[in-house]
Formats: sequence, C-alpha cells, structure tokens
Amino acid sequence: MTQPTVLVIEDNALNRKLVRVLLSQEPFSLLFAETAEEGLELAREISPDLILMDVRLPGIDGLEATRRIRSDEQLRDTTVVAFTAHAMRGDREKAFSAGCDGYITKPIDTRNFAEQVHRFLASPAQGKGVKYQ
Repeated sequence: MTQPTVLVIEDNALNRKLVRVLLSQEPFSLLFAETAEEGLELAREISPDLILMDVRLPGIDGLEATRRIRSDEQLRDTTVVAFTAHAMRGDREKAFSAGCDGYITKPIDTRNFAEQVHRFLASPAQGKGVKYQ
C-alpha cells in the first residue's frame, strides 16, 4: 500500500521546518511549496491526499487557491485544510466557504498536530465539505 501524500503550502520557512520536524516520523510523504502557484502546480503533478493550505500567501492567497482546487476536475476531491494564524471571528467560515474541509490554527499545537493530520487523512469525506477541527 502506498503512503499517503501531504502537500504543505506555506511561505514561512520556520513553519515549514516545524511541520517537517513534527511529521517526520509519520507514515506519509511530505512535500512543500512556498506559494499557491507552486502548490497548485505540484498538486496537479502528484495528486496529494491532503493539502495543508496557508491562508496568507504571497500572490494568490490560500482561499483563492482552494477555490481553484475545487474547480479543478483532477483536484476537486482533495482534502484541503486551512492552516493559518487567522483566528479572528469569521475567518473559519471564510475558509469553509472557500472550500476548505478543515481548519488548523497557528501557532501549531505540537502535542496533537500529527493526530490532526492523521484525522484528515482518514476522513472518508474528502472534498465533501465535512468540517473537522
């Protein structure tokens, strides 16, 4: 059986490093992109099982990138989780209305981050609008 693939689209180098450290022992492949454009291109090449999408990205933001994923026939069923420091009232709803399947806030809770990622990978509701936290 093939390992699931997680694509992390995150422009902050420290956040990418933390994700890499926290998930390095997990049974899935990790790939990283620094921009939405790079992430969308990589997603089309590899068809990841899960995308952790930073909301604030240079150029195309994460919400617009998620909308593009939902309109892309090849990617529309991919689980996309907003991965963001945006924790203001209404931000979660904006992420879900853009098509995100879940929402993980930064700073990352290092105690349960890997468990959250596993939960999204195990979700039978990929791309179907079922929301997990």
